[in-house]
Amino acid sequence: MGSRVHFRTCSLCEAMCGLKIELSEGRVTSVRGDEDDPLSRGHICPKAPALAELHTDPDRIRVPLLKREDGTHEEISWERALTIAATRLHDIQQAHGRDALAAYIGNPNVHNLGALMFGPNFLRTLRTKNRFSATSVDQLPHMLTSQQMFGHQLLLPVPDIDRTQLMIMVGANPLASNGSLMTAPGIRRRLREIKERGGRVVVIDPRVTETARVASEHLFVRPGTDSFVLLRMLARMFERGAKVGRLAEVTEGLAQVESLVKELASADLCTRTGIDEDTIVRLADELYDVEGGALYGRMGTATVRFGALNQWLINLINLTSGNLDREGGVMFSTPALDGLAEAGGLGVGRGAFDRFRSRVRKLPEFGGELPVAVLAEEIETGGEGQIRALVTVAGNPVLSTPNAERMDRALSRLDFMVSVDIYLNETTRHADLILPPVSPLERPHYDVALHLLAVRNTAKFSEPLFPAPANAKHDWQILSELTMRLLRLRGSRRRYLRAKMLHTLGPTGLLDLGLRAGPYGPRAGVFGSGLTLKKLKQRPHGIDFGPLEPRFPERLPTGRIQAAPDRFLEDLERLKREPEREGLLLIGRRHVRSNNSWMHNVPSLMKGKARSALLMHPNDAALRGLTGARRVIVKSRVGEVETEVVLSVDMMPGVVSLPHGFGQSKKGTQQSVAVARDSANANVLTDEADVDLLSGNAVLNGVPVEVLAVTGSSTPEAR
Repeated sequence: MGSRVHFRTCSLCEAMCGLKIELSEGRVTSVRGDEDDPLSRGHICPKAPALAELHTDPDRIRVPLLKREDGTHEEISWERALTIAATRLHDIQQAHGRDALAAYIGNPNVHNLGALMFGPNFLRTLRTKNRFSATSVDQLPHMLTSQQMFGHQLLLPVPDIDRTQLMIMVGANPLASNGSLMTAPGIRRRLREIKERGGRVVVIDPRVTETARVASEHLFVRPGTDSFVLLRMLARMFERGAKVGRLAEVTEGLAQVESLVKELASADLCTRTGIDEDTIVRLADELYDVEGGALYGRMGTATVRFGALNQWLINLINLTSGNLDREGGVMFSTPALDGLAEAGGLGVGRGAFDRFRSRVRKLPEFGGELPVAVLAEEIETGGEGQIRALVTVAGNPVLSTPNAERMDRALSRLDFMVSVDIYLNETTRHADLILPPVSPLERPHYDVALHLLAVRNTAKFSEPLFPAPANAKHDWQILSELTMRLLRLRGSRRRYLRAKMLHTLGPTGLLDLGLRAGPYGPRAGVFGSGLTLKKLKQRPHGIDFGPLEPRFPERLPTGRIQAAPDRFLEDLERLKREPEREGLLLIGRRHVRSNNSWMHNVPSLMKGKARSALLMHPNDAALRGLTGARRVIVKSRVGEVETEVVLSVDMMPGVVSLPHGFGQSKKGTQQSVAVARDSANANVLTDEADVDLLSGNAVLNGVPVEVLAVTGSSTPEAR
C-alpha cells in the first residue's frame, strides 16, 4: 500500500487544527500540525494523535447491536436494525401521540458534517416537541441572547483575539478548551502575542486556571456572582457615556437599560463577588479607554443561575465601550458556508423562544428544544405526552446532564430506545438498539458550525483518510434512512421524495450547494470565478479569506440591535431578589486531553496522573477537619460521590472543583480504558431542579456541597 501524506482538520474539539497525517501500509504513523494551515499555523493539542487510536479502538462498536431480554447484545444486519428502529418508533407515536417520542443530540454532532446536514431533517421528521441536546448544559444562554439582541441564534460575537489590546475573560479557560465559542487554535501563542504587542490579558475565575497562569492579571470571583461584576462594569460605561458610535442608529432600548442598571449596580452587591468595587471600575475603565478590547465569558458565566443575563450584560458592555463589531473587539465571522443564510445555510433558522413549554415543570422551549434538565421528569411522569421512547445521537446524558442518577433510572423505564453511537456507554447500555457510524477518519470533514465562531475567515475540506468498510454506514446515512422509513410508514410521499433527493445529494453535495450560495461563491464575484467544493478540494491546507471585518448592520437579520429585550429586563428583578449562597460551592473544570465525556477510552489521553480529583483550598480542608484525608465524600442535595482530594492554593477559599465527563463506572458498558480509571461523575451532584429560569439552562457551576472525610484515608497531596 506504500506511504502517503494526508491533510485534514481535527474534528475532536472547537479549535479546527490543521493536521498532517503520515500513513504507511494502511496505518497512521505520524500526526503533526500542518504548518500551512492558515488558521492553526502548525498548532495541535494532545487530542489530535488520538484520532488514530479512536479509529482502531477495539471497544468501538462496528455493527448494529440488538439487546436481548437477558440484557446481553447480539449483532444484527443493518436492514433488520433500521426496520426495527423505524417500526417501533412509529408504533409508539401511533399509540401514544407524537410527543411520546424524544430525541437527545450530543456535542460530537457539532463536529460532524453529515450529522449537521441531515440531523435537522431527521428531527423535523420525528414531529415531537420533546427534543433535547447538549445545548442546554452549555451555550444556550449565548444563543438565546444573540437571538433576542441580534435576531439570530447563531450570530455569536467572537473576540478578535489577533488584534485586541485587552482581553478580559470571565469564567473561561481557553487553554483547556482550545477556545470555546471562539475557534482559536494555538490559543497560548495568541494570548502571548497580545502581551508582546503591549496589551493585557485578564482572567476572572474562582480558580487559578491554566489560562490564568499566563495572564497579566487574575482575579478570584465567587461562583454565580458574575452578574454583579458585570452590572457594575456596565454602570461605569454609562457613567462615562456609552460609546455606541456608528451602531447608535440601529440600537434600540439603551436608555431603558441605563436607568435600570444605574439603580441596581452597587458597592454592596460587589462585596458578594470577592472583587472590590474599585477593581471592577478600573477594569471597566481599561476596556472603555483601550483601542480595541474584548470582554469574553464562557462556561463559568453560562452554566449558572443567571447565565442568560450574564451574556446579555457582556454584550452590552462590549457595545457601550465601543468594542462591538470593531477591530480588536468582538466581531462576527463571514463563513464560506453561511449558517445565517436562508439558502445554503444549516437549516436551523433564526431561532425562536418560548413558543411552548415543558409538560411537567413548564420551562420554555428555545429553537425547538426543551431544556435537558426536564428530560428525566418527562419520562417518569405519567399522563398525555409522557416520553416512552428515546433516540440519542452521539450523546451521553447519564454523564453530561444534571442529577445523573435520576437520569440513569429514568432511561431504564423507557419502552424503547435507539442510540446512534460508537460506544456501549453509560447511556447506550439502556438502548434496545445501537446503530454505530463509521469512525471520524472514514468520513469527509468540513466544519459547518465552527467557522461561524472562528477568529479568522477560512475554509477547508478534508477527504476521508480511510474508505468506510463495506458493511458500515455514515451518521448521515443512518439518520437519512431512518427518516425515509418513518415517512414511508406514515404515507408521506412528498416528504419522502424530498428526503430521497437529499440522500442522493449526500452531505458533500449539500456542502457544494451551500458554498456556491455563500459569500465567496460564484454569484459573489470573489475568489476568482467563485468558491465551489471542487476548488476547495484543490486546496488541502485550506483557504484564507482574511481577518474578521465589521459586519453590522448588514449582518443583522432585522437590521436592528435590541438592547433591552423584555425578558432580560424582567430577569434583573429576579437578580435583585437573589439570596447569597453560603458554604462550599462546586465548579467544574476541563482538561486539554479530554472533551466532555467521549474521549476517556483513548489510552494516550488517559496516560499520566489522574485528573478527576476534587480540588480544595487547604484552609477549607482545615476548617472541616480534612487535613489528614486523602479521599472524601462530596454531597449535594441530589447525590454524593467519593473521590480523591487534592489541596490547592489555586482554588478560591469556599470553592471546590470536580471535572465533568468522568465517572465511567456503570455495569454493562464496554469502555475498558475509561472504566479502569478511578473517577467520579460530577453530575451526580448537580441538581436538575436548579436552572437559569430565563433560559432553562442547567446550573453546573456554583452548586452547594458538603465535603466529608472517608475514614482511613491517608494524607492528601498538597500543591
